[in-house]
Amino acid sequence: MIRVLLADDEELIRQALAALLGLEDDLEVVAQAADGRGALDAARAHRPDVAVVDLEMPAPGGIELAAELGRALPSCAVVILTGHGRPGHLRQALTAGARGFLPKGAPGGALADVIRRVHAGSRYVDPTLAADALTLPPCPLTPRELETLRLAEYGAPVAVIARRTGLAAGTVRNHLSASVQKLGAADRAEAVRIAREAGWL
Repeated sequence: MIRVLLADDEELIRQALAALLGLEDDLEVVAQAADGRGALDAARAHRPDVAVVDLEMPAPGGIELAAELGRALPSCAVVILTGHGRPGHLRQALTAGARGFLPKGAPGGALADVIRRVHAGSRYVDPTLAADALTLPPCPLTPRELETLRLAEYGAPVAVIARRTGLAAGTVRNHLSASVQKLGAADRAEAVRIAREAGWL
């Protein structure tokens, strides 16, 4: 019996997945969580073989959760489900230790098959996302440019970004300006959108 943890902030989806997996003779949903923190607690308490987690849910999100589960419970394989996966997210997920990456629109039986595969030690990546990831250009931004852009995403003023990064305000402005220019954006908001859609943020 493969013990499964489900983590998704949308209760209807979580319950539907639990019901779907409950039809499988070799799978047992041992815990559910509505956010990343709850998923970590449930994983420690129930020690599942596989965690199926949503890419975007209250902190930590699926990618961060995969990394944290890798440290807290290395025997637990992580499958990330996404409603709108981007090639950059796929790279981040695999780097974080996820063993599966599957769109929520996949056929009903696909999730059970992916759970079995990752439990057996294999990886599974949705073929369309994998093909897109192979053609995605590398991120043109430096780590500092990404960091300042990530902080600017929520409207933080330059002074606040400077304080959080330990950089001078002028340096922060330079990084943000370089990000806008490199991404061919009209302004910071568009640069954030472009980077977010590419999965770089």
